[in-house]
Amino acid sequence: MSMVATQTANPQDGNPPTFESVWAGFQETDRMMKEHARKMEEFWEGMKELRESQEETARQLKETDHIVKETSRQMKETSRQMKETDKRFGSLNNRFGEIVEYMVAPNLREKFWEMGLKFHQANTDTVFSEEKKVLFEVDVFLQNGDKAMLVETKATLTTEDVKDHIERLKKMRTYADLHGDKRVFLGAVAGVVMTSHVKKYALKQGFYVIEPSGETFNIISPSGQPKEW
Repeated sequence: MSMVATQTANPQDGNPPTFESVWAGFQETDRMMKEHARKMEEFWEGMKELRESQEETARQLKETDHIVKETSRQMKETSRQMKETDKRFGSLNNRFGEIVEYMVAPNLREKFWEMGLKFHQANTDTVFSEEKKVLFEVDVFLQNGDKAMLVETKATLTTEDVKDHIERLKKMRTYADLHGDKRVFLGAVAGVVMTSHVKKYALKQGFYVIEPSGETFNIISPSGQPKEW
């Protein structure tokens, strides 16, 4: 009987690792570790930049908030100063208006007399009231038996002053009708300072315009016929 010899393969019979393959493995591992370290360094650097950016943003927001609050405070202070200035200017304008009134009033009746409007009486600061309630006031009130003239005096005359005087004439007409006064009422406005636009507007509304001229004043007749109320 013949015999066949069998041989079992030994796993250690494969190709053993060489120095080169082991060294290559170490180098690859080292490269991967360095790459990981670089990425981690980039990550933390990014986190640092993000934190610094957040801190800068927070600082800017805080600075902006401070600027907004300071601007708001300054605007409030400016508004207060403007209101105070308006108040003082209004008071000053009224005082100048009173000066204009007392400068114009003494000679106003004579000036209109020369123009054919013969007023026999001139009063300043005439108050019209009803049951102790002031309805309106007239700076200079010229009158005779047939007509009366309501004069508004301002240091600086504006279109709003002219509009207010129109309303004053309407109230005068209503007041007169309620008290049986059938006279015709005319209007005039006086101002030390007025623009050409305001002057034209007043004349167009049918008012006489009184303006300074040297040491006296001139009276300009309205365009067309004077408005009667």
